[in-house]
Amino acid sequence: MVALSIDERSISGFSTEDEFEQVFRAYFKSLHAYACTITRDPVVGEEIVQNIFVKLWEKREEIEIRGNVSVYLYRAVHNESLNHLKHLKVRAAYQTHTMRRHTLNDQEKASGKVMLGELEQKLEAALRELPEQCRTIFQLSRYEDLKYREIADKLDLSIKTVENQMGKALRLLRLKLVDFLPFFLLLLHSLYNLM
Repeated sequence: MVALSIDERSISGFSTEDEFEQVFRAYFKSLHAYACTITRDPVVGEEIVQNIFVKLWEKREEIEIRGNVSVYLYRAVHNESLNHLKHLKVRAAYQTHTMRRHTLNDQEKASGKVMLGELEQKLEAALRELPEQCRTIFQLSRYEDLKYREIADKLDLSIKTVENQMGKALRLLRLKLVDFLPFFLLLLHSLYNLM
């Protein structure tokens, strides 16, 4: 029986570990160099070549390569190296996308905080301009969440007076803050989207 050269041997022809090791020793360095030219990373290149040989040994019963083993090995290294580079591109694109999204969210949050601060200042200034009873009723209703009946009892007023004063407060505030209404709606929209 004529022994086949390493290049002529089919993968399914490895009957012993010694034969497989011969192929491994014969090709590892050149395959590693080839993988490094594609990946530009010696550690990754070594992992790729080792993984190919591990898969080759594990699936030696299933894989049958007729012809030149070196062609199969170089093609496998080429494909695995390209897959690695594609994976790196996808990961880099995802990281870039994530960083952009976080940066935009941070900018929107900072902008929202500035806008909210300005709106609060304008609201406080508008509240100070309200008549005292009107302001008190508004604050009890909006800041302390009291119902009209509770406000009326607390201030010893009729419910009708509380309703009238609340309506007056809302009309005056709407007039004072009319320029900030679109700004306020935008603020609410951006804050809602950030939740």
